[in-house]
Amino acid sequence: MPYHQTSCSSNGSKTEQEKPTSLDSQSYFHSIKSLSHDQSFNLGTHHQCIATLEGQNTYTSSLVLAGKYLITGSSNKEICMLEQKSLTSTVDAIIDTVIAGKGAVKSLVILADKVFSAHQDHKIRVWRIENHNSVTPKIVHLSTLPLLSDRALKFMIPKNHVQIRRHKKSTWVHHVDTVSALALSNDESFLYSVSWDRTLKIWRTNDFKCLESIANAHDDAINALEISQDGDVFTGSADKTIKIWRKGFEEKKHSLVCTLEKHKSGVNALAVGTNTHFVLYSGACDRSILVWEKDEGGDMVLVGALRGHKNSILCLAVVADLVCSGSADKTVRVWRGIERCYSCLSVIQGHSGPVKCLTVTSDQQIPSDTTSCYILYTASLDGETKVWKLFVPLL
Repeated sequence: MPYHQTSCSSNGSKTEQEKPTSLDSQSYFHSIKSLSHDQSFNLGTHHQCIATLEGQNTYTSSLVLAGKYLITGSSNKEICMLEQKSLTSTVDAIIDTVIAGKGAVKSLVILADKVFSAHQDHKIRVWRIENHNSVTPKIVHLSTLPLLSDRALKFMIPKNHVQIRRHKKSTWVHHVDTVSALALSNDESFLYSVSWDRTLKIWRTNDFKCLESIANAHDDAINALEISQDGDVFTGSADKTIKIWRKGFEEKKHSLVCTLEKHKSGVNALAVGTNTHFVLYSGACDRSILVWEKDEGGDMVLVGALRGHKNSILCLAVVADLVCSGSADKTVRVWRGIERCYSCLSVIQGHSGPVKCLTVTSDQQIPSDTTSCYILYTASLDGETKVWKLFVPLL
C-alpha cells in the first residue's frame, strides 16, 4: 500500500455507522451516571501531530505495535510493516508489504515474531517476521486457519457439520463471515477469534488447531473482543450486549457467565484497563463509553459513562491511566480517571473521516519529572494514518 508522509500541526463493524435516533431523548443520558467532569488536572495536556501517512484509494482498518515496528492492515487486503522511528523522519517508512486474501484486514495481534491477522474473507492468517533485527525484515506467510488438516478431519465426520444457511453446511472450525477481532490469552497459549457469524472460537497457538467453537454466542454480529487478566473473555456485539465467557479450572469448554445490557445500540469496541482493580470500557453507537468494574463478589457492575463524542464510538485503547477513544465524529478523545472521576484531557482533531482504529504506547525517549509522553497512532476512513505525540502532566 503506497503511503506518502507529510507533516502536520496540532468502514468497519456491522453497526458502527448507525446513527442513533431514539437516543436523542434526554432520558437515556440521564439514566446512567456521567463520570466525566471538568477538572483542573487536564491543564498542561497538549498534543502534536508528527506525521501523516496517506493511503491511495484505501484506508487502514487495523493497527498493532510489534517492538520497533508498526503493523497495519488495510481495507484492500494489504498488511504493511513500518519502522516506528522512521515515521517522523523519512518518507520511505514501509519496510515490507504483503497481500492477504480478499477484503479488509480487520484485526492484528502479535505473538513473539508471529502476526495473526483476521480477514473479511472469513480466514485467520499467521505470519512470521523474519530477519527481525536486520535492516531488511520480511513478513512471511506461515498458515491459514483453519488448517487443511483440521478441515479434512472435521469434514469426514458428519457430527462436525453445522447448518449455516438453509441449504448449506460447514464444519464448526470454519468462520463463515468476516472475522472481526482477535485476542490472545494471558499466557499466549490460545488465540480467540470472533466473527460476524456470531461465533467465538478458540485456537491453540503452538499448532494452530481449533479447540472450541461457541455457536450463536450473540444474537447478531460480534464486533469486539477482550481478555481480562484473570482469563475472562468479553465479547461485544451489534445486538447491544457484552457477554462474559469463562472456562473453569477443570472444565473443557467455555460457558456464559454474564450478559451486560446497558448499551442502547450496537457495541463496537472494548478495552481492559490497567489499574490495580479491573475496569472494562465499552464503546457503542449510542455515543457513550461505559465504564464497568468488578465488585467484591466478582460481578461486573456499571459505574457510569464517559460522554462527549457526537457520534458512534468505533475504537478504544488503554495505556497507563489513560483511555483513548476514536469516533465517527472524526475526533479522538483522551480521558484520565481518578477514583471514578474522569476528565477529558484532550480532543484531538485532524481527521476528515471517522476514526476507525487506534493504538497508543508510552514514549520512553523523553524522560521528564513533570510530564508523561505517549505516541498515539490513529487511522481514519479518510485514508490517513496519523502519528501524534501526547504530553500529559504527571499527577
